[in-house]
Amino acid sequence: MSETIQELMNVICDRRDHPREGSYTSSLFQAGPAKILKKVGEEAAEVVVAGALEGKERLIYESADLIYHLLVLLASQGLSWEDIETELRRRFK
Repeated sequence: MSETIQELMNVICDRRDHPREGSYTSSLFQAGPAKILKKVGEEAAEVVVAGALEGKERLIYESADLIYHLLVLLASQGLSWEDIETELRRRFK
């Protein structure tokens, strides 16, 4: 696993388990699953638009947003990035 992904997931899980006032991540968990799912959908759409029309820099930016929100979704469901990596490895066999 990428060190950056692991560090980010650690922060996300900490915000889930120990909410902080003013934290965007904490606010997502407090808003509940519907809000988290909505953000993942919005960010996915932004990745599509960036990939089609806005160039590499914007695609990188929007992809980072999507991955962050996906990590929040995974954490909200008690899953981890390792679960995704395990599935990807399984598909290569």
